[in-house]
Amino acid sequence: MPETPDAKPVGAGRQLLFLREEELRLAQDLLFFGYRDFTAGPDALLAELGMGRAHHRVLHFVGRRPGITVGDLLAILGITKQSLGRVLTPLVEEGYVVQTPGRNDRRQRLLSLTEAGQALERRLFERQKEWVMRAYREAGPVSVEGFRRVMRGLMGEDARTQLDRALPETRPVPPGGAGSRKVA
Repeated sequence: MPETPDAKPVGAGRQLLFLREEELRLAQDLLFFGYRDFTAGPDALLAELGMGRAHHRVLHFVGRRPGITVGDLLAILGITKQSLGRVLTPLVEEGYVVQTPGRNDRRQRLLSLTEAGQALERRLFERQKEWVMRAYREAGPVSVEGFRRVMRGLMGEDARTQLDRALPETRPVPPGGAGSRKVA
């Protein structure tokens, strides 16, 4: 049985303390507060432009996958066409996103960011990049890998599939957890 520095034995169940209700509630608190602070910078910038988080998500995923179809974007976001329309229409009208017909199927609409859209997405990314870099540096590489595994574990299978499709330049973490994604 492993021992702690003060020589008290650690029981086998000790490793499962993170499954107790209070620890699970702490995890929920951490997610809420982390998300609040992570989104604060972009929220302020978006508010100045009369936009919100839904606009940010569209800019992010269209920026990550230029030429993405409306159908694929709907699947990633998990929203209706009507909801996407309320967000996408002003982004197109204000010159942040351009729609082009599909190459093989002219009924398809392919979405890409304009130069203005790329610049805005970059500004939003820069506001969050520092938060992630600081947190990753403080936690260290083993914790970063653990974080990725926990976040993937919070996702449903469809979200994992969408993530893997949205990030073709990286390889997914296998179900057993071996391997890792690139660290930006």
